[in-house]
Amino acid sequence: MIKKYENYLIKLFIKNILIISIIFIFISFLLNIFEEIKFAENYNKSFFNPVMLTFLNIPSIVFEILPFIFLISSMFFYINLYDNEEIELLRTNGVNNSKITLVVAVTSIFLGVFLIIIYYSLSASLKNIYLNLKYKLTEDTNHLAVVNQSGLWIKEKIGNSIFIVNANSFNKNDLENITISQLDNDYKPINTIISNNANIEKRKWMLNDVKIISEIGKNNINYKQYTYVSSFNGEIISNLYSNLNSLNVIELHKLKKNYNSIGYSTTEVKLHLNKLYSLPIYLTLTTIIGSLLMFRLNYIKSKFFLVMIGVLVSVVFYYINYFSVLFGKNETFPAEISVWLPQLLILLICTLGLLRLNEN
Repeated sequence: MIKKYENYLIKLFIKNILIISIIFIFISFLLNIFEEIKFAENYNKSFFNPVMLTFLNIPSIVFEILPFIFLISSMFFYINLYDNEEIELLRTNGVNNSKITLVVAVTSIFLGVFLIIIYYSLSASLKNIYLNLKYKLTEDTNHLAVVNQSGLWIKEKIGNSIFIVNANSFNKNDLENITISQLDNDYKPINTIISNNANIEKRKWMLNDVKIISEIGKNNINYKQYTYVSSFNGEIISNLYSNLNSLNVIELHKLKKNYNSIGYSTTEVKLHLNKLYSLPIYLTLTTIIGSLLMFRLNYIKSKFFLVMIGVLVSVVFYYINYFSVLFGKNETFPAEISVWLPQLLILLICTLGLLRLNEN
C-alpha cells in the first residue's frame, strides 16, 4: 500500500510536471507558429494551415525536451516542499532525503514507460499527419519515395511521362538491380529500363549495363552506360527517412527490417530505438539530478538562480548525449553504446551523490 506521504509526494511531483509541460507547450506553440506562418506565406496558404500544423507538431517537440521538463519539474517539486516547510515535517516523521528521492525516481520510471507506450505513439501519429499535410501543401505530389520489403520505390513525373523506379539495394549513393518503368499520363507503358547498378550522387544518375525494352516497338537496346535524369539523388532519398519521430516502435522495427532487406544502413533506426528504450532511465536520472541539486543547494533562496543552474545542467547533459550519438551516427561506436554510455556516466554521477544524500 502506498503510504500517505508517498501519495502526496507523487501527486505533487506529477502536478509540477503538468505545470511545467503546459508552460513549454505554450512556448513551443509561440516558437513554432512563426515558422509555420512563414511556410504558409511561401505557398500562399491560409492562416488556418500554420495553426493546424503547429498543433500537430507540438507533441513531438515536447517529447524531445522531456528530460529537461523532468529536471526542472523535480527542482520546482522541492521548491514547493521547502517553501511550505514540508521537508522538515517529513524528516521529523522519519522520511529522509533518500526516501523522498526514491519516490520521485520510481514515479519517473513509471511515467517514462507510460510516455513511451502511450504518449510517443500518439505524438508519432500526429507527426506523421503533420508531415503528410505539409507534403500535400507543397503541391509536390508528383514525387514519392518509399522503402518496403521489395526494395526502394520511387514515383516521379518528368515532362509528360511518369517514371516508376524500383531498386533491390540502396546504399548511400549506389543503387543495385534497378528497373525503371516509363508510363504515359494514362499509365500505359512506354519503356522499361533495366540496369545492374547506378551511381545517384547527382540527379543525373549514371546507370551501368543497361537494357531498354520498348513497349511500343517491342525492340531492345543495350547500353554500357546510360544517363537518367531524376528529381532525386542519394542525399534527397536519405533525408526522406531522417524524421523517425513520425514512426511508432512497431513501425520503426518494420522500417529496420526493410532497410536490411535493401542493404541500407540501419544505424539511424537503431539509435532512435535505443533512445526510446533508454528514455525511462534517462528521465529517472534527470529527476535524481534535480533532487541532488536541490538538496545540495538548499541554501540558495533565489528560485531564478536555481532554475538557471537546472537549465545549465540540462544543456551539459544534452551535449554529452548529442556528441555521443554523433559517434554512433558515424559508426565510430555501435548504436547501443553511443546511446547508453552517457546514461552510464550520469548514473555514476547520481550514485556518488546518493551515497552522501542524507548528509545534506
